[in-house]
Amino acid sequence: MAVRPAVPEVIWARPERSGRGPRPAHSRDDIAAAAVRVADAEGIDAVSMRKIAAELGMGTMSLYNYVPRKEDLYELMVDAVSAEYEFPEPSGEWREDVLALARQTRLIMHRHPWLPRLMSPVYGFSPNALTYLEYCLRCLDPLELSYGTKMELIAAVTGVVTTYVSSEISGVERTRSLPWSAEQEQAVRIAYLGGQVASGRYPRLAAAFGEDSGPIDLEAVFERALLRTLAGFEASG
Repeated sequence: MAVRPAVPEVIWARPERSGRGPRPAHSRDDIAAAAVRVADAEGIDAVSMRKIAAELGMGTMSLYNYVPRKEDLYELMVDAVSAEYEFPEPSGEWREDVLALARQTRLIMHRHPWLPRLMSPVYGFSPNALTYLEYCLRCLDPLELSYGTKMELIAAVTGVVTTYVSSEISGVERTRSLPWSAEQEQAVRIAYLGGQVASGRYPRLAAAFGEDSGPIDLEAVFERALLRTLAGFEASG
């Protein structure tokens, strides 16, 4: 039976293999890849130590020898998908560089819809996460703020992207099992909303919809939310 550590430990500080004995049958990369495959296909709730052990053809207790806790498994997963970032040479225009990173984050989260649920500062110190943070700070070199404030900026942008994508994903997932499309449900809800607004009980909402009753440009809303966040930090400089 695997022995759980008596005190907290960081998975990255734990040797992947000891200097003695046979080479382990699996690597952390193997384990992370299996967990990501399961989460991508079935959702994060399907990820369990038993399930991942079965994917790898080992016993559950054997998996604990590689990964002491389920939280460590989650950390391996977040680190694995963080490797999907591309880090081009910063342009010198910090706003554009940060926006480009935010767009990458949004795409990665859509490829792995479980990722927003695992976003946590606890998982922010893995190898790929540290590479990401270092690159973010490098992009922010032209901005004359303290490193502490720059870290706050990175956290704020991540929060905006995570919240935005979580809303996008939940809308898609909610209608996935229904016998109609998301577009059909949206049309029904818009029709209902139009009737309520036209009732006269909500004059300010009526005025708001009267200004722009066309379809919402989600890409533009995403960009504006990020730009307003960045503008707040620029003003504090």
